[in-house]
Amino acid sequence: MLEVRTRFAPSPTGYLHIGGARTALFNWLFARHSGGKFILRIEDTDRARSTKESIQAIFNGMEWLGLAWDEGPYFQTDRFDIYREYIEKLLAKGKAYYCYCTPDELKEKRTLALAEGRKPKYDGKCRELGRPKSSDPHVIRFKTPMSGTNRVCDMIKGEVRFENSELDDLIIQRSDGYPTYNFAVVVDDITMGITHVIRGDDHLNNTPRQALLYEGLEYKCPRFAHVPLILGSDRTRLSKRHGATSVMAYKEAGYLPQALVNYLVRLGWSHGDQEVFSRDELIEKFSLDNVGKAAGIFNLKKLLWLNAHYIKEEKPENLSRLLIPFMENRGCRVKDDETLQEIILLLKERSKTLAEMADSSEFFFKDEVEYDRKAAKKFLKPDVMDIFRTLIERFGNLQTFNQDTIETVFGKVSAERDLKLVKIAQPVRVSLTGSTASPGIYDVVAMLGKKKVIDRLRSAIEFIENRGTPSNC
Repeated sequence: MLEVRTRFAPSPTGYLHIGGARTALFNWLFARHSGGKFILRIEDTDRARSTKESIQAIFNGMEWLGLAWDEGPYFQTDRFDIYREYIEKLLAKGKAYYCYCTPDELKEKRTLALAEGRKPKYDGKCRELGRPKSSDPHVIRFKTPMSGTNRVCDMIKGEVRFENSELDDLIIQRSDGYPTYNFAVVVDDITMGITHVIRGDDHLNNTPRQALLYEGLEYKCPRFAHVPLILGSDRTRLSKRHGATSVMAYKEAGYLPQALVNYLVRLGWSHGDQEVFSRDELIEKFSLDNVGKAAGIFNLKKLLWLNAHYIKEEKPENLSRLLIPFMENRGCRVKDDETLQEIILLLKERSKTLAEMADSSEFFFKDEVEYDRKAAKKFLKPDVMDIFRTLIERFGNLQTFNQDTIETVFGKVSAERDLKLVKIAQPVRVSLTGSTASPGIYDVVAMLGKKKVIDRLRSAIEFIENRGTPSNC
């Protein structure tokens, strides 16, 4: 049996988007499952739109997702000699021809065809010219068979039929000497030995043209598998209004790559009722037989759920490394990695993203607390100042400052004042963290340490006193 060889062939005209990432993932998994090779090819012949920044964005996205390629990256702009060689083969066999029709002529032909109710395809005027030696501007067209049925056996959609009479004589080389997309793709797949072409079904209309080019070049077609598109919740094509479409935007928002990989593979593929897969499980179980024919619906809540799961499962030392950039972006300098890991242990059960975890841990590192306005209004009132002073005194007298001694102090103050613990804990939480949501109050107090806790309780008292001072206005 031939070695399985798949490819991902993006155009570098922007970031790596969610649909492209899923295509790359399916190709990567199919190759890994089959013990084959995964090739990366950059289709950069669109000179006006292709950029080095976009190429790097594609590399960054794939590397972050862990989709390592076995060969490449190949660049189409480095392969013009190869394309020219194959064009010459078609010309020599009479399967391609020079076309000197001008853009104005072609426009006129299309207009006339539409007016007469005919399909606006090229009328073949230059089809039998042979090989003129004129230096006038020209393109090169492929001689599409004028009759017959083109049958493509798609591994997902089944047999798809196209009538050759409906197809145009495809331009394979433009007047500027550049090969066209469909021709370059076929030559690339031939010369790279691609055995399986797995791509979005928006490419299905290209398939009959490409199949005829394989036939014209006397090469066997690869197996095709056209994957349904990803749609938004309103069942329209996925766009920015449905959420971020850039892979790296999810990294910047604090998602883990394994969560996005798991989510993307489940957008169109299934294995029973299982939802969560390790990478090894995906490689073992992935099959095109289980790719559905219906479009995948992007659901951000499902992705968040998966991300929260992977955060809970991840080791604190790994999360620490990933969390530090988020902390630095918030102006927090992490001096002690062990302390950050302890904070992560407090927060990982309640965090859906790394960004959320960074927001929740910010108060541990800042010198001053910024109070949430509503929380301060509700809980930082004059009647808690005496409680805060008592806690300052009791905490200051502790020789050992840990969860047990802290809990004892809270318990005694609660009993002495005949108050439920929550009546004390929530104002203290706001004074220490700035908000009403945090890990357990004993954990927060212990992690902050005696000095920070006392300083913040004093600052809260000062805040209450100043707020009560009449304005001079």
